[in-house]
Amino acid sequence: MNTPWLHIVGIGEDGIAGLTPATRAVVEAAEVIVGGARHHDQINGNAERLDWPSGFSDLMQALSERNGKRVVMLATGDPLWFSVGAKIGRHIDPAQIVYHPQVGAFQLAAARMGWSMADLETLTVHGRPVEQMIAFIQPDVRLLILTTGEETPAQIARFLTERGFGKSRMTVLAHMGGADEARFEGHAESWDHVVPAFNTLAVDCVAAPDAALLPRVPGLSDALFQSDDTLTRQELRAITLAKLMPMRGALLWDIGTGCGSVAIEWMRGARYARAIGIEPRADRRAMAAANALALGVPKLDLVDGKVPDALAGLAGLAAPDAIFIGGGLSEQVFGAAWDALKPLGRMVVNVETAESQSLLGALYHKHGGQLVTLSVDRAAPPGAKQTWTPLPPVTQWSLIKR
Repeated sequence: MNTPWLHIVGIGEDGIAGLTPATRAVVEAAEVIVGGARHHDQINGNAERLDWPSGFSDLMQALSERNGKRVVMLATGDPLWFSVGAKIGRHIDPAQIVYHPQVGAFQLAAARMGWSMADLETLTVHGRPVEQMIAFIQPDVRLLILTTGEETPAQIARFLTERGFGKSRMTVLAHMGGADEARFEGHAESWDHVVPAFNTLAVDCVAAPDAALLPRVPGLSDALFQSDDTLTRQELRAITLAKLMPMRGALLWDIGTGCGSVAIEWMRGARYARAIGIEPRADRRAMAAANALALGVPKLDLVDGKVPDALAGLAGLAAPDAIFIGGGLSEQVFGAAWDALKPLGRMVVNVETAESQSLLGALYHKHGGQLVTLSVDRAAPPGAKQTWTPLPPVTQWSLIKR
């Protein structure tokens, strides 16, 4: 077995002095050290010094050129928790890497707040869209968030206030464990602190009586989506998502995405779930993008195209874990989608027209699965004469690729 040549060392605000003796010995024996200027200033010796390259591809190039040397990379905190270590481990054989963890920002922040790590959500918006934290705003939830700049806490305060969580308590913690450690406290609705650019934000979510409730389970209110009245309705959407089965990191193809309601709820339903929405109409793609931003999944990928041709353009990308066909069903579309679907992938098709129902029946008899008719009646508003308004019935076919 080859000896690992790359050591990724977590380092805190206390710098080299905060390392264990064994890790410090690794750093001192390095032939190459990759780190920031303040780290290099603390290290003696004749090792080659490399500042962090500006891009990840440049970093990987620099590392590959030094394969076989004793290379130490200095990363902030725990290098495997929202840090560069995990990404490097996907490009270099993990057997060639030794990780040296340090107490990271989340552990330090939880200790400063007196919060149990098992009872809170940890997320990062550092270098990512800030809007993705919106999906985690819920009553009595505690959040620890790695931020992306000095303006981020104010942005998050606005998101909270707009959704009826203005009384939420916010604490910004900066330079934890160092000589310049600082703490800023306040409420979302009145937040006005100027804070250091790199910080960790603790949020104790407090809901007002009229706060928007946005659970992670599927079935959000129709009123939360911009639409042209073609969205998959709340009750049917919940059933559809249950059969699509969102899972961590899984990819959905949403064919005929419309305003994006199914794709958005898929992404909200599991951490790091991804979705590609295929929609030929620009106005509907615009609505889907706006809905995704407002509901905390700004990474929804929207594709302009008609099926089945649009599916050919996705064939060279990652295979989907689930496919929803909400529009554009044909034998050719089903065939292309089914061929692309991973083993154990879930397929769900919703149709309303008699022609599509006939095709769905033929596909069901050929491939199996579950075929059901779903109908929903909604009552008139309170105070009005008690009547029921039926939604258009939907025939739904679902199956798992074995």
